[in-house]
Amino acid sequence: MTLKEIQEEVDRWIKTYGVRYFSELTNMAVLTEEVGELARVVARRYGDQSFKPGERDNLDEELADVLWVLVCLANQTGTDLTQAFARTLQKKTSRDKDRHINNPKLNDNGNK
Repeated sequence: MTLKEIQEEVDRWIKTYGVRYFSELTNMAVLTEEVGELARVVARRYGDQSFKPGERDNLDEELADVLWVLVCLANQTGTDLTQAFARTLQKKTSRDKDRHINNPKLNDNGNK
């Protein structure tokens, strides 16, 4: 699916099953909650914490939940994610095209 198709699919789902979008403020709070759930899984999978009994290693689900709410916010604010992402990619490319390549912290030679 393209970003446009994802936005259309979420909008269809909301109109068919969701009654209406939650308010923007509620969706911002839900997005924060979902990012916290993603952080918990990442901390346990890649960090020093271990999974508690009953917790699942469901990184893919948590990433998709974050995407879902982000798309909801984009739809209800009239944001075309395809266009917004293209602008962000261009901005990052022009601003950071040499920054990371020349960063000794990211260069293997900088770690030796």
